[in-house]
Amino acid sequence: MEVYADFAATTPMDKEVMEKVFANADEFGNPSSIHKIGKRAKARLEQSRRETAALLNANPAEITFTSGATEANNLAIRGIVSKYEHPHIITTEIEHASVLNTYKSLEDVAEVTYIPATKKGAIDMEAFRDALREDTVLVSIMLVNNETGVMQPLYEIGEMLAEHGAKLHVDAVQAFGHMGVDVKDLGVDLLTLSGHKIYGPKGIGVLYRKNDVVLSPMITGGSQERDRRGGTENSMFIYAMAEAMKKADAERTMRTVKEMQLKEKFLNAMTHAEIPFEVNGDVNQAASHIISIYFPWTEAEFLLTALDMAGIYVSGGSACSAGTVEPSHVLESMYGNDERVKKSVRFSFSHLMEEAEIDTIARALKEIYERLFIES
Repeated sequence: MEVYADFAATTPMDKEVMEKVFANADEFGNPSSIHKIGKRAKARLEQSRRETAALLNANPAEITFTSGATEANNLAIRGIVSKYEHPHIITTEIEHASVLNTYKSLEDVAEVTYIPATKKGAIDMEAFRDALREDTVLVSIMLVNNETGVMQPLYEIGEMLAEHGAKLHVDAVQAFGHMGVDVKDLGVDLLTLSGHKIYGPKGIGVLYRKNDVVLSPMITGGSQERDRRGGTENSMFIYAMAEAMKKADAERTMRTVKEMQLKEKFLNAMTHAEIPFEVNGDVNQAASHIISIYFPWTEAEFLLTALDMAGIYVSGGSACSAGTVEPSHVLESMYGNDERVKKSVRFSFSHLMEEAEIDTIARALKEIYERLFIES
């Protein structure tokens, strides 16, 4: 039996969503065209925008469709920073590469502060308070960490920044569909989502931009997306994104309950099999679908290869670092030079999985452990 347990990297496209998309494939017009076919495409595009906005408790004019969360994060960050002359901006050491590397690329034009995480996986709030200055213009922090699943203290940060005035940018890619994401409740100014993390297609994302936030466009050309992103809109994928979001929201309770049950079964199965392990971060403050496990008895690189050979597909961390053997920057922030940085594996579950698949993973881990230590 092959088992895929890397749903934080990507999800399969939902078949119902796919069927709806292809059933409406005849609406192929360019939304910028003024004839009837173009107008029909424009109407469908704006309907998708309204539906997307409603699911985030936003206004349709605050929604920009992008090629994915990486572009959305870049637009949010660069669009703010370009408005100032050498501003002070804050992010964390545990962000996704599309945020962290964007901040690093701006170090010549901005003063950047990186906030570390505690061993529980949440950022150090004392360090954040010390870093916040009168001239801070932007703070970028994810809602759910993509490697540990630990939720960050967004409500506390949002309240602080509401009084301060700095813009709050939130990467919610691993949150939507697993918890409620209400932009007003969170107090965010900018928020990003990705289609392929919620059983939609790859190549589509969303940027929420609060109506009083002005961004410099990153992709110039036509006047599409209210002059915020030039280029003909990907109407089919935008429709698919809205449909995937609607289904994820409608099924959220069912999905998260199933994911939590699978995660609990996984931890119990490893305990019952007497496999030595520890959870990275605070499992009680984590999203339902992601867990990072430290295996003190082997290097992650070896374990990933052994699991792959056994037909078990998981990850050492963010899929955006695939093909590298670099230690996880998230775990380095949490644990420093501790050996667990190189001996940890991420498992991410889905409501599509069955309990038998969890048993298969546990058996494979048990067999690998016994080959290494008991048989030798």
